[in-house]
Amino acid sequence: MVGFLAARRHTRSGTERTGRAEQHVDADGAPDPPARAPRLVLGLGLRRGTPAADLLRTVDAALAALGLDRTALARAATLDSKLAEPGLLAAARELGLPLTGHPATVLAAVPGPGGSARVAAAVGTPSVAEAAALASAGPGARLLAPRTATATATAALAAPPQEDNR
Repeated sequence: MVGFLAARRHTRSGTERTGRAEQHVDADGAPDPPARAPRLVLGLGLRRGTPAADLLRTVDAALAALGLDRTALARAATLDSKLAEPGLLAAARELGLPLTGHPATVLAAVPGPGGSARVAAAVGTPSVAEAAALASAGPGARLLAPRTATATATAALAAPPQEDNR
């Protein structure tokens, strides 16, 4: 798959641009079947002041662990109090994703794995990345893998119901 940013900035010979998606043609001129629209929700947790580059490395690591790239993403979500973070806003712009913020009370009510008492004491919910991904993906959503964590950021991927994007 062509990476999201590369797909938006460049076309290759044998490629037709059709809106946001590319349509590839084979040597006989027959188009490949249309690619499925991106459907995954990216949940992000981050420390105050985390640069966009750190967030993007964490996102790419989470996607790579599943054999995916940025084109699999439909939206990003996080804790509403993080929506003014410059690194988060820059990362969402770089990814070309709408960004949703959820109140801590909403995230705390999302059933899911893990969580941290330290995080709960700091922000009011034991889980940010996983809970935000699940909350934005909707009822019946599922996490695709455990969260990917670095020293400054966490990323989790959720699929809406009826989706299998592995």
